[in-house]
Order: sequence, then C-alpha cells, then structure tokens
Amino acid sequence: MLVTYLEASRDLWETNSILFGAALAVCRIIGAKLSTAGRATGQSSAIPAWRIRIEERIAKARALIDILICFRSGNNGPRIVRTVRMAFAGTNVSLSQPDIMQKLTDRIDHLKRRITASGKWIRRYTERSTRFNQNLLFHSDPKRLYKSLERPKVRGTGSAPNQADTVAFWRDLWSEPVNHSEGPWTEVVAGQCASITHMDPVIITPDDVAEAVRRAPNWKSPGLDGLHHYWSFGHHSFGS
Repeated sequence: MLVTYLEASRDLWETNSILFGAALAVCRIIGAKLSTAGRATGQSSAIPAWRIRIEERIAKARALIDILICFRSGNNGPRIVRTVRMAFAGTNVSLSQPDIMQKLTDRIDHLKRRITASGKWIRRYTERSTRFNQNLLFHSDPKRLYKSLERPKVRGTGSAPNQADTVAFWRDLWSEPVNHSEGPWTEVVAGQCASITHMDPVIITPDDVAEAVRRAPNWKSPGLDGLHHYWSFGHHSFGS
C-alpha cells in the first residue's frame, strides 16, 4: 500500500507527508510514544493574525508599486508587463491607452494611500496595546514600569566648560544695552488696542487642577507634555 502512494507522489512535500503518516501509523500500532520536540505546541502567536495579514498586504503593495514604477520608467520586460496587467485586471484600463502613464500614477497613489491607512491602523493598535500593558504593569509593579520608562543617560565625551568662562560669557551678553527699533507700526497697533477692555486675571488654584484631572477621562489625548490623565491620578500633589 505504501508503494502505491509513493508512486503517485508528485513532489517532495507529498512524499514527506506520506512517510510521516506511515511512521505515525506504525508508532500507534506498536504503542511507541512520539516525541513532541520540534512540533507545534498549539500556543497562539504573540502577533495577531490580522496584523500578519495586513503586513503581508503592505509588503505586496510595496512590491507592486516598485513594478509599476519600473514599467512607468520604460522597463517593458515580460514579467513586469504581466504583473502590470494583473494589477489592472477587472478594469477597463489597457496598456495601449494613450493615458496609461496617468493611470499608472493614479494606481501608485492609490496603493500608497492604502499602505498609509494600514500602517496607521497597526500604529493605533500598537499604541493602544502599549498603554494597556503599561496600565496592567502600573497596578502590579509600578517600580518596574517606571524603570522601563527611564531613558538611557547620554554623557558627553568632551571636557566640561570652565565655570568662570561661562559666567563671564553670559554676563557680557546680558549686560550690553540693546536699542531696538520696533518701527511706527507698533504705535499704530498700540493705539488701536487702547480701547480694548482688559480681561480680568484668572487665578488657577491647585484645587481647580485636581478637579479638572478627576473629571477628565483616563486616556484622553495628552497635551504638550505628552502625559495622559491616567498617570496624573496617582500624583501626590493632586490628592486622592
């Protein structure tokens, strides 16, 4: 029976599968235990399947863009022409049309936009996953989280500047009088703004800041400091 299957095998992959199946059947018949070394354990990959598919689509789109650019540059090899025709399959675009160069440019731009959109999708997922993992780590081990956020110290290789020279440099720089000539337009603007009522000064107290932080969502878009409101909740100056 094994000879029949081997004779019908068309390639090395099928031969390997037939021999593996035969060896597995023999082991089950004689009661031998199979080693699991080198076999799949069934555990899921750390990278989601949808992300792998998107990355493969991005790679294929980039390869297609390279081929379209080569064709637009004048490379009319058989393989490139065949790939370009496949890229326009299902459309009314023909390579003999007079505006084929414009069609190629539009197709390349479309692929670039798809790559950009897919990349942003992956980037948003990565940022969200990073925030989620940092949130879990903050509750379980804050010390390790803060240590992971530390940046490596960069030390200069040159010698430190002399303190006396530094003080003398800045003292000479700030002690010299400077006469600025703003021009007549400043007086015109000052005259126009003279009738504007000044706004009452706004005093922001620590209680106002604490109340604003309490009411803000955890992962609201950060400001110029790049800090999410979630990390402000644990700050001792805001209270509990």
